[in-house]
Order: sequence, then C-alpha cells, then structure tokens
Amino acid sequence: MFKVNKLTDYATVVLISIARSQVVRSSQHISENTGIPLPTVAKLMKNLNKAGLVKSQRGATGGYNLGRVPAEISLADVIQAVEGPIALTACADTSDEHCSIESVCPVQGRWNRVNSAVRAALSEVTLADMVADMNSFGIPQRAEPVSIPAAE
Repeated sequence: MFKVNKLTDYATVVLISIARSQVVRSSQHISENTGIPLPTVAKLMKNLNKAGLVKSQRGATGGYNLGRVPAEISLADVIQAVEGPIALTACADTSDEHCSIESVCPVQGRWNRVNSAVRAALSEVTLADMVADMNSFGIPQRAEPVSIPAAE
C-alpha cells in the first residue's frame, strides 16, 4: 500500500487549521486546536517553515501563519517538506536512494513516468482545495481549542 506517513498527515491538518483561521498562531495554540501533541507540532513547524509553507513571527504576539496563499501550496509541497522528494521507488529520478540491482534492472528508469504522474496529481490539489472541501461538508471553523480528555 502506498501512503503518506503520519507526520505528513499531521502537517496537512496543521496547514488546514492555519489556513482556516488566517491569524498568527503559536505552536501551543495549534497543538490545542488540532489535538496534535506539541512536540510534533514544533517539529512540523520547523520543516514547514524551512520549506516556506509557513512563516514565523517572533515576539509576544508571535507564532506562525502561512508562507503563501492556500492556492499556492500543493499537497506535493507538503509531502516534500516533510518526507523529502516524491519517489515511489529507488530508481525514480527524484529518489535519494540507490538500488542494489540498478546495473541489471530491466525496469530501470521506467518508474519515472509513474512517479511524474503521481507528483503531477499531488501538485494539482492545493491547500485551498482542502479547506473548501471541509467547508462543503459543513465542518464548522473552530475558534476554540479542542478539548482532549486526559488518559486514565
């Protein structure tokens, strides 16, 4: 099964939350609002900031907001910020890995077409699309943090 990792899923949740509020928010507030643990949010914000998907503001009213408008942030951007280049196999052009049978492989380089198609499809879906989809399902925009029950 091909799937994005949990951190990428969380990064998407965080970005949607920021896009829906359109205000500067601290990591603590993002954590409380999304239910994602604060250390995970802090790690994500570092990666997302480095990739230019969010920008940070220092000071008493500091925190994070989007680094670009939602329509200019694609799912491919999010995946690449968290997981690195999109590469379905070690022999894809964008892979950082090297295949042990590369010199004798009959499909060497053939995955590039599939990899390009997947990357293109992920590039077509934007954060704005994700926010619009949530709104079309009637999911209310939450102003208050999520209350997470304590573990017993």
